[in-house]
Amino acid sequence: MKRSRTIIKATALLCGAMLCIGAGAQEAGSGTDEFKGHWHVGVHGGIGQTIGETSFGSLISPAAGIDFGYRFTPVWGIRAGIGGWQAKGAVVGPTQEYSYNYLQGSIDATVDICSIFAGYKMSRTLNPYLFAGIGVNGAFNNDEAQALSGRFPADNLLWDGSKVLPAGRFGGGLDIRLTNVVHLSIEIDANFLGDSFNSKRGSAVDWQLGAQAGLKFNIGMKKARKSTAAPAAAVPSAVPAVQDQSPAEEPEKETQPEPVVVPQEPAAAQEPAPAPEETVEKKEFKAVQSDILFTIGKSEIREAEMSKINAVVEDLKADPQTVVKVIGHADAETGSESRNLELSRQRAENVAAAIMDAGISSDRVTVEYKGDKENPYTEPARNRVAICVIGLK
Repeated sequence: MKRSRTIIKATALLCGAMLCIGAGAQEAGSGTDEFKGHWHVGVHGGIGQTIGETSFGSLISPAAGIDFGYRFTPVWGIRAGIGGWQAKGAVVGPTQEYSYNYLQGSIDATVDICSIFAGYKMSRTLNPYLFAGIGVNGAFNNDEAQALSGRFPADNLLWDGSKVLPAGRFGGGLDIRLTNVVHLSIEIDANFLGDSFNSKRGSAVDWQLGAQAGLKFNIGMKKARKSTAAPAAAVPSAVPAVQDQSPAEEPEKETQPEPVVVPQEPAAAQEPAPAPEETVEKKEFKAVQSDILFTIGKSEIREAEMSKINAVVEDLKADPQTVVKVIGHADAETGSESRNLELSRQRAENVAAAIMDAGISSDRVTVEYKGDKENPYTEPARNRVAICVIGLK
């Protein structure tokens, strides 16, 4: 039991370290690449360690496996795999080891840490992840333990032939990007099985730990495409198009006879014509659009986006006849419909509050939120946005 608690604590520390790595990656770059769901297949090999009544390193055995999965959002994925090879146990007084074989099929849910804290970025080199799942373990070839049956206690769990047990598992790993298609994966896992896995009666479960490395191949991944600044809303220009000013050939003038001058009597003095009214040139107004981008699943305004909000405030202060509409959106690729509607509302209201805090009166600010039903852009990452559109009253 003490060793089991130690294993759980060690795994928790590993998960915490990965969370720190993912949080630190937020400063390295924002998630602006377009995500596309894709399949992946991995092959890996390494070592396994069965927890037993002897020193930790003496029960290390070879392990290998293969998995096949699908990543359907920047954060979440699922995979199925089969792995195993050899496990070991030991009897004491004196200590004698025995080995047996096993295969384990499993289904895991996977969570990409960096995509939670810093958004999806295909070009990111280090991608830590966590996983948890269930499986079925089939152990066989227990002849070495059977040969030592006389040394097992009377209440032993020694099995013959084969043994099938349910399994639970969890762990973490690190994907190291070599190319968009090929990743090097390093993974540590902890599997807990029924007490009879190593033929010895002990605590409630038997533990089989693993550390493996291998290659993962992505299938059908879309090439990364960076988001660009959203185009300003098109506003019909009030200024007519300027016609071609290139000089044209003047038509040949016809020769006119010189006019005959007829003397006239001097006309009575006339009042001077009134001066033409001075025309005031009207300034053409162009609508201004600014996109305030958010991290996946978040509604807090990032420091990097405050300069955009400040620019909106300056435009509003420069012309008191203008108002601003803030429209919140959410990425349809992640989250439920109700969650995305609430997320878009929070994003729009946070941006509106920042504009009013900067000195713009509330009667010049309106808020709308669309959830994931009206996505203005084709790239999912660009739809994690609150759009500010400045117009005339």
